[in-house]
Amino acid sequence: MPAPTVLVTGASSGIGAATARLLLERGWRVFAAARRLEAMEPLAALGAEVMALDVSNDQSRRELADQLTAKVGALDALVNNAGFGEVGPLETLPLERARAMFDVNVFGLMGLTQQLLPAMRERGSGRIVNISSIAGRWVSPGAGWYGASKFALEALSDALRLELKAFGVNVVVVEPGVIATDFPHVVSPSMEQSLSCSVYNTMMRAVCKSWDSVFRDAS
Repeated sequence: MPAPTVLVTGASSGIGAATARLLLERGWRVFAAARRLEAMEPLAALGAEVMALDVSNDQSRRELADQLTAKVGALDALVNNAGFGEVGPLETLPLERARAMFDVNVFGLMGLTQQLLPAMRERGSGRIVNISSIAGRWVSPGAGWYGASKFALEALSDALRLELKAFGVNVVVVEPGVIATDFPHVVSPSMEQSLSCSVYNTMMRAVCKSWDSVFRDAS
């Protein structure tokens, strides 16, 4: 039997990289995708087939989907892990930054899914795993837009699960809590900007202190 096939997005670090490694160890044929190809060299050394992907770019999504269709036809699984976050009060976080989060965490994720889903549906089997967050159920001050993008992903995943049940395609949502990834580093620039706000700096200092404590104990 050929090895089952899976695409893991956002595989350059964190949960995506760990997921790709685990699936390789379990005998899957892993396609690892991210914007930074060089960051996936360790995965390539383990046998992953690394591919470039900017999930927020329609052409990049189409090119990746075309390559995968030519290689394997229908995937056995798709792990939608690519995502990012920024923080800041809802009053002051620029809307273009909020749109950027939705472009990756919601529209980019669903755009890629739309490209790869038909082959799974036509074959009558497959699994879509959407990496959400505990922020998809509970949101903290200063992270309203990020939480909103994850709440949206939860709703879309629930609807997609119902729509695909008759076609043999399963939809799974994973809601990680606090994990030791580079997320604090990613949100650092927006956190620093929010700390300079004269209106919300007291609140954001408390948020920052709380996050520092939580992530310090992350594993």
